[in-house]
Amino acid sequence: MAKAEWLYLLMFLAACVFAVPAAAQTGPESPDAAFARAIELHQSGDIEGAIRGYEAVLAKQPQRVEVRSNLGAAYSKLGRYEEAINQYIQALKIDNKNETIRFNLALAYYKAAIFPEAANELTTFLAAAPQDLPQRKNAVLLLADCNVRLGNYKKVIESLSPLAEADPNDRTVAFLLGSALLSDGQLSRGQQLIDKVFHDEDSAEAHLLLGSTLLLADDGHGAIKEFERAIQLDPKLPTLQAWYGRALMRMGDSTRAKAAFRVELEKNETDFDANLFTGVLLRQDRQYEEALPYLTRATRLRPRDQYARYHLAAVYAALAKPKDALPLLEGVAKEFPEFSEARVLLASVYYRLNRKEDGDREKAAVQKLTAEQQAKQPGAQSNSDPPAPTKPPDNFEDQR
Repeated sequence: MAKAEWLYLLMFLAACVFAVPAAAQTGPESPDAAFARAIELHQSGDIEGAIRGYEAVLAKQPQRVEVRSNLGAAYSKLGRYEEAINQYIQALKIDNKNETIRFNLALAYYKAAIFPEAANELTTFLAAAPQDLPQRKNAVLLLADCNVRLGNYKKVIESLSPLAEADPNDRTVAFLLGSALLSDGQLSRGQQLIDKVFHDEDSAEAHLLLGSTLLLADDGHGAIKEFERAIQLDPKLPTLQAWYGRALMRMGDSTRAKAAFRVELEKNETDFDANLFTGVLLRQDRQYEEALPYLTRATRLRPRDQYARYHLAAVYAALAKPKDALPLLEGVAKEFPEFSEARVLLASVYYRLNRKEDGDREKAAVQKLTAEQQAKQPGAQSNSDPPAPTKPPDNFEDQR
């Protein structure tokens, strides 16, 4: 396997399995005959034709699970993930214990960058899947990747540590686990794992991991050097430009940082870091309208991320939309009560909405926090601790 393949193929699935039509019914246009013809079209690459065929069968027999499953796979093949998700959900309403359909539903959520739902479906799948099921390890790794993207680093560490112990040379596991350890603040353990697996390797992936370690250790100059070497080796490596932008941002070079984030977004518009920090930099430049779509996308990618919600709320407040800012800030204040910047902004929003009592309450809470933790500024901390680098499994295919 070539050096980069382990990253680009985080995991692979078994060959696609098409549903097999039931015994043919009489009549040239029987549902079974139409289903068989749709499968032939699907196998030959005529996905649009297959979709029309599956839909024709469902018009007559809407309860056929295997047809809905194949239709979902066809929609997913064309990148129509919302339609695929709808078909898989309808199929599971008919056959709730169908493991292949649930896995494909999780995969469609993942491909649509709806990571919370993907994680939920994968968790359900793993709870019911037998230990010897071929997709099980793929599901574990995919769930770990979702949790890295969602910032649930401890879950990744818990799930992947046994796999790393069983096979210390598994590069996919080492990459995801090492990333989670670094982002969880376990720098020593993460560095040991990375050094063990990627020792003396002059690959873009190895330099990306080393650069992320240096950035977390607050060595911005060293991190930039590693990221620039990685860019020389593989400028298209996913998440690399986002990490490079973070390092440039740390060193105060906002112009080059924005350029790096936008290079990342040209390849992957669902990269959380690139969206969040592009929005943050635009907000700092008072380009609020321009910042809005980036921060909106960041909150959709990580709905519970406190900093994405805070910065989006700040943009809404700057655009004189306090009603839009309010639910975001109330959620952050409830879940992260020590996030003082968010609570300061929440007090301001309450006052703008003529809710003086609520504003006074938040103002008093902020004053108490300031007195207790004068040197601590949780909101500012967000911009210096980047989440783990991660790469989506490019070659997943739905199983039919």
